[in-house]
Amino acid sequence: MALARQSGVARREALLDAALRCFAQEGLLRTGIEDVRKEAGASPSSVYHLFEDFPALVAALLARTFARALGYVTARVLAARTARSAVRTLVEAHLTWVFEHEAEARFMYQALALELDGHHRAALRDEKARLKAEVTAHLSGLGVFSGARSSEVMVDVVLLGPAHQACRLYLSAPGAVDPAWMKATLPDLACGALARVEPAPRAARSAQRDGVADPAQRSGVRRKRKPMGG
Repeated sequence: MALARQSGVARREALLDAALRCFAQEGLLRTGIEDVRKEAGASPSSVYHLFEDFPALVAALLARTFARALGYVTARVLAARTARSAVRTLVEAHLTWVFEHEAEARFMYQALALELDGHHRAALRDEKARLKAEVTAHLSGLGVFSGARSSEVMVDVVLLGPAHQACRLYLSAPGAVDPAWMKATLPDLACGALARVEPAPRAARSAQRDGVADPAQRSGVRRKRKPMGG
């Protein structure tokens, strides 16, 4: 079916799909709105009816990518019942989504590195916060943010920061990072970061739930006993 004969929603999705194909083939910085129009087989009027300019198209694709990635992650994190299992699932799900949707993930990281104008940047920030609200509330209920000043910093910098950096390397420089190493190491790294910001009583309770009587035993450190009579 010709793009012009599709519904407005279908035309919009077809243009976003065409944009993703163009970005995968040529890169974000070497693609323009005319390239997307030709790839989609759309008329100029239909493109500008849906997107006022190229940054608007990029922002729309980025919002759709956020929705898909965060929807995938949220569905899995909500099944976790402890802080540590939720954090581990958060990282594992993000990595799995990236490995299974490399074109979208590559675009996402490239687009996030761009300086979008204030209007699009603010709208995307609000949309991302809305999409993250459910998983953030669940993590908060499990006490993940109890020792942190900002849930956003805790999730994107502390827990997912190393995963984001590894994914950027994985997607931009093939062979630079081993995906098996990422899966085996990064969830544990996030759990270690969680332990550093958890208040001591909560850390102890999490350790007991995980079968470790003392958090210090997790790292192989033994507490020194005080001398008798000291």
